[in-house]
Amino acid sequence: MEFTQQNANQNTIISYDDLTITLSHLKLKKPCFISTNESKELSALNLDEVNKEFLFPLLSKESIDLLIIGTGSSPIFLSPKQQMSLSEINLGVECMNNISACSSFNLLLGDLRKVGVLIL
Repeated sequence: MEFTQQNANQNTIISYDDLTITLSHLKLKKPCFISTNESKELSALNLDEVNKEFLFPLLSKESIDLLIIGTGSSPIFLSPKQQMSLSEINLGVECMNNISACSSFNLLLGDLRKVGVLIL
Protein backbone atom coordinates (compact mmCIF):
# COMPACT_ATOMS: atom_id res chain seq x y z
CA MET A 1 0.00 0.00 0.00
CA GLU A 2 1.28 3.49 -0.88
CA PHE A 3 1.04 6.54 1.38
CA THR A 4 1.37 10.26 0.70
CA GLN A 5 4.67 11.75 1.81
CA GLN A 6 4.25 14.39 4.52
CA ASN A 7 7.75 15.74 5.20
CA ALA A 8 11.05 14.49 3.77
CA ASN A 9 12.91 15.46 6.95
CA GLN A 10 10.98 12.99 9.08
CA ASN A 11 10.58 9.24 9.01
CA THR A 12 7.39 9.35 6.98
CA ILE A 13 6.16 5.95 5.87
CA ILE A 14 5.91 5.91 2.07
CA SER A 15 4.72 2.34 1.54
CA TYR A 16 4.05 -0.92 3.31
CA ASP A 17 3.91 -4.53 2.17
CA ASP A 18 3.94 -7.92 3.89
CA LEU A 19 7.73 -7.91 4.41
CA THR A 20 8.96 -4.30 4.42
CA ILE A 21 8.22 -0.73 5.40
CA THR A 22 9.57 1.96 3.09
CA LEU A 23 10.43 5.35 4.59
CA SER A 24 11.31 8.46 2.60
CA HIS A 25 15.00 7.47 2.69
CA LEU A 26 15.17 3.84 3.85
CA LYS A 27 13.57 0.41 3.55
CA LEU A 28 13.13 -1.64 6.76
CA LYS A 29 12.29 -5.29 7.18
CA LYS A 30 9.54 -6.16 9.66
CA PRO A 31 9.43 -6.18 12.62
CA CYS A 32 10.64 -2.61 13.04
CA PHE A 33 10.33 0.51 15.18
CA ILE A 34 9.96 4.02 13.71
CA SER A 35 9.72 7.39 15.44
CA THR A 36 10.29 10.97 14.31
CA ASN A 37 14.08 10.66 14.14
CA GLU A 38 14.77 6.97 14.75
CA SER A 39 14.19 3.80 12.76
CA LYS A 40 15.37 0.32 13.57
CA GLU A 41 14.82 -3.24 12.42
CA LEU A 42 14.12 -5.62 15.30
CA SER A 43 14.75 -9.30 15.82
CA ALA A 44 11.80 -11.67 15.67
CA LEU A 45 9.12 -10.29 17.94
CA ASN A 46 5.57 -11.06 18.98
CA LEU A 47 3.08 -8.98 20.93
CA ASP A 48 3.64 -10.93 24.16
CA GLU A 49 7.23 -9.62 24.28
CA VAL A 50 6.23 -5.93 24.31
CA ASN A 51 6.98 -4.58 27.79
CA LYS A 52 8.90 -1.78 29.51
CA GLU A 53 12.19 -3.64 29.34
CA PHE A 54 11.88 -4.29 25.62
CA LEU A 55 10.79 -0.72 24.84
CA PHE A 56 13.32 1.10 27.04
CA PRO A 57 16.23 1.05 24.52
CA LEU A 58 13.90 2.22 21.76
CA LEU A 59 12.36 5.03 23.79
CA SER A 60 15.53 6.24 25.52
CA LYS A 61 16.84 7.98 22.39
CA GLU A 62 13.70 9.99 21.72
CA SER A 63 10.76 10.97 23.90
CA ILE A 64 7.41 9.74 22.62
CA ASP A 65 3.95 10.08 24.17
CA LEU A 66 2.12 7.53 22.03
CA LEU A 67 3.21 4.16 20.68
CA ILE A 68 1.16 2.67 17.87
CA ILE A 69 1.56 -1.08 17.49
CA GLY A 70 0.77 -2.61 14.11
CA THR A 71 -0.19 -6.22 14.72
CA GLY A 72 -0.52 -7.56 11.16
CA SER A 73 -3.63 -7.82 9.03
CA SER A 74 -5.99 -7.60 12.01
CA PRO A 75 -5.74 -5.87 15.38
CA ILE A 76 -4.54 -7.87 18.38
CA PHE A 77 -4.51 -6.13 21.75
CA LEU A 78 -2.12 -5.99 24.68
CA SER A 79 -3.03 -7.86 27.84
CA PRO A 80 -4.28 -5.76 30.78
CA LYS A 81 -0.97 -6.50 32.55
CA GLN A 82 1.02 -5.12 29.59
CA GLN A 83 -1.23 -2.04 29.40
CA MET A 84 -0.75 -1.29 33.11
CA SER A 85 3.01 -1.75 32.85
CA LEU A 86 3.30 0.71 29.95
CA SER A 87 0.98 3.24 31.59
CA GLU A 88 3.45 3.33 34.52
CA ILE A 89 5.99 4.96 32.19
CA ASN A 90 3.39 7.45 30.89
CA LEU A 91 3.21 5.85 27.47
CA GLY A 92 -0.07 5.72 25.61
CA VAL A 93 -0.42 2.62 23.44
CA GLU A 94 -2.82 1.84 20.61
CA CYS A 95 -2.95 -1.49 18.74
CA MET A 96 -4.32 -1.70 15.21
CA ASN A 97 -3.72 -3.46 11.91
CA ASN A 98 -0.52 -2.51 10.06
CA ILE A 99 -2.19 -0.37 7.39
CA SER A 100 -4.02 1.71 10.00
CA ALA A 101 -0.87 1.92 12.13
CA CYS A 102 1.18 3.31 9.23
CA SER A 103 -1.54 5.82 8.27
CA SER A 104 -2.06 6.95 11.87
CA PHE A 105 1.69 7.33 12.40
CA ASN A 106 2.01 9.58 9.32
CA LEU A 107 -1.01 11.65 10.36
CA LEU A 108 0.27 12.21 13.91
CA LEU A 109 3.81 12.83 12.67
CA GLY A 110 2.43 15.53 10.39
CA ASP A 111 0.75 17.12 13.43
CA LEU A 112 4.18 17.23 15.16
CA ARG A 113 3.12 14.71 17.82
CA LYS A 114 5.71 12.66 19.73
CA VAL A 115 4.72 9.33 18.23
CA GLY A 116 6.35 6.01 17.47
CA VAL A 117 5.16 2.95 15.61
CA LEU A 118 6.10 -0.65 16.22
CA ILE A 119 5.26 -2.85 13.22
CA LEU A 120 5.15 -6.56 14.00
